[in-house]
Amino acid sequence: MSSTSPRESAPYEPDASFAPSARGAGAEAATDRIAAAAYVVDEATDAALRGGLSEFLGSLQIRRGGIRAAAKAMESQMSPRVLIVDVSDVPDPVAALDRLAAVCAPDTKVLVIGERQDLGFYREVTRHLGVDEYLAKPLTRDSAASLIGPFMAGAEPDRASSRGGRVVVVCGARGGVGATTIAVNLALQLSESTQGHIALLDLNLRGGQTAIMLGARPGPGLRNALEHPEDVDALLLERVAIPIGERIRVIAADEPFDTDPTPTAAGITSILTLLRQRFNVIIVDMPMPPSPADRQALLLARQAVLVLGPDVGSLHNAEQTKRMITGLIGGGRTLTVLNRADAPGALKTEMVTEGLGAAPDVIIPDLPKPLSQAANLGQPALRSCPALRRALAPLTQEISGIAQRGKGSLFRRLTGR
Repeated sequence: MSSTSPRESAPYEPDASFAPSARGAGAEAATDRIAAAAYVVDEATDAALRGGLSEFLGSLQIRRGGIRAAAKAMESQMSPRVLIVDVSDVPDPVAALDRLAAVCAPDTKVLVIGERQDLGFYREVTRHLGVDEYLAKPLTRDSAASLIGPFMAGAEPDRASSRGGRVVVVCGARGGVGATTIAVNLALQLSESTQGHIALLDLNLRGGQTAIMLGARPGPGLRNALEHPEDVDALLLERVAIPIGERIRVIAADEPFDTDPTPTAAGITSILTLLRQRFNVIIVDMPMPPSPADRQALLLARQAVLVLGPDVGSLHNAEQTKRMITGLIGGGRTLTVLNRADAPGALKTEMVTEGLGAAPDVIIPDLPKPLSQAANLGQPALRSCPALRRALAPLTQEISGIAQRGKGSLFRRLTGR
């Protein structure tokens, strides 16, 4: 790895750094050099790497043991082009990184995963030790894909393009599987757990249910903005965004069924660009199958949530839908949610897993009574259904990167990691 800024006022002086001038051992070219290796200490981090870097698993060796195992291995073998090390199992991560630097090739890209979330530690390891990237736990598939994926592909993350709020698209494998219910309650839980500003954009311009589920009435303006992007300006939010509490806004329409809205890709881009400037996360309730204009939202998305039911129709469509999403935003960014699991007469979860070829990332149990009552009252089910809150927690954590309920750390809020 290349060196960075000098140590001007560091509280300690390491024995080595990840700088070409500081390392000589193992720097010779080797024909049997592996492309990438990761040394992790827990199953969750292993799973996040495998999920977020699925397209690179053919060239990535994932091993257990953390940074100590990595340093020991580098003593006897050529270090890979990309080396991912977990420092969460050592009492002094900086000392461990010093030891690793002494045996690591100068051109190796070193990416560190750890539990420290303070900005001081992040700056110390990336600026003074020369580490290429630091990711705080819990590692998510999204952070693995967006921050480690570019290094795996031989590049580096595009920092400029990642600025602004993240777009998360929620779509159903077929109609009626509960994608809107998931989108609404996910937005609420994200707001609670991160204390961030959340926008909920409903692209179902006719018959959309997001506003109704929250007891709100959509106003005019969204259709015109999507059809005429030149009309999109900062005042749009004042006209169309419906406040739901202090930190959530719903942007929806309620067009008559005898009309034919024609949203444009440019209109969706303009709306999402504006929302990313004002909100930390934008949840998009996506019509399925998406129109050519709707696909623009997928192209701008960091993640997609694919909701399916325990039925043959969902399984049939899920494969095609996931393939379409992967083609637009890449692998490792789609989260599958099985809704209404083990409902009477439905396919068993084991059969759904077999049909998908993998277990769903999130499983929501069948909750017909509380969800129906909430929808009829225009109140979020999350507030009256603890079972839904518990089931959504893994999805919320994966999107927010925050393990516990409550305000995110300064490190996460400033760096977005």
